[in-house]
Amino acid sequence: MTLFKTIRVLILLLLFLGLAFYAQQQKLKSRNWTEPLRLVIYPINAEPGNPTVDDYIRELDDGVFAPLDRFFADQSRDYDLIVEQPTVTTLGPVVSVQPPPAPLPDAGYAAIIWWGIQFRYWVYRNTPDADSNIRRVRVFVQYHAAGKDKRLQHSLGLDKGLVALVQAFAAIDHDQRNNVVIAHEVLHTVGATDKYAADNSALFPLGYADPDRSPLYPQQRAEIMAGRIPLSETRMRMPESLAECMLGDATAREINWLR
Repeated sequence: MTLFKTIRVLILLLLFLGLAFYAQQQKLKSRNWTEPLRLVIYPINAEPGNPTVDDYIRELDDGVFAPLDRFFADQSRDYDLIVEQPTVTTLGPVVSVQPPPAPLPDAGYAAIIWWGIQFRYWVYRNTPDADSNIRRVRVFVQYHAAGKDKRLQHSLGLDKGLVALVQAFAAIDHDQRNNVVIAHEVLHTVGATDKYAADNSALFPLGYADPDRSPLYPQQRAEIMAGRIPLSETRMRMPESLAECMLGDATAREINWLR
C-alpha cells in the first residue's frame, strides 16, 4: 500500500471513530435526564406556494407546542428523574428545502437504510444553525393543507442522530393531534419503540394505558407509543390531544426513565 493510500485510510478511520464517539456521547447524554432535552421544531411547507399553509406557519409560536413540555413533565413525575422538566420546546426557523421522500411502511430494509443516510445528510445541510446537537432533538414538521379524508405519509423518528420528520396538518383544530405525533416521534429518537401491531391496533398489554382495568374496555387513554385508545377488541380511536395520552413503564424503561 502506498503512503498516500495509508494516510487516506487512517483519515477515514479517524473520521469513523470520531463519528462513532460523538454518536455514543449523544446517546448517553440525551438519555441520562440530568438536564432538559431541547426540542426544536422546524416548520416546512409541504405544499410550496400554498398560501393557507404559509399563513398557518407564519402564525406558529412556542405556545402551540407548550403541551409537549407539560406532557413530558407530568409523565416524568412517576419516575425518579434528576431533572424536573425533561424537555424544553421552542419553535425554530422555517426550512424551505423539502426533505427526501420517506420510504413507504412496507419498503425493504435496504430502502429504509438508504433513506436514513439521505435524510441525515439533508438534516446536516438544512439545519439553520450550528448549535450543539448533543442534547437537542431536531423535529422537522412538514405541514400539509387539511382536507376531508386526507391521509398523511408516515412520520419517522430516528434513534441515531436525535432527528425526526413529522407529517402534520396546517390547521388550528389539528394542533393538539399534531403534538401527539410529535411526542411519539421524539420518544423514538431517545429509544422508545412502537407499541402497536401491523394493523395499527394497540398491543396488549404494553400498548394499553391501563391493562389491568376491569372491565378492560373502553380504555380512557392511549399509551403514547401505541397512539390508539382501545374502545373494544375491534374498535379504537386516535387521541385528540396529549391529555388523552400516558407513558407506560415499558416505554419509560426504554428511554431510561425506569431502571
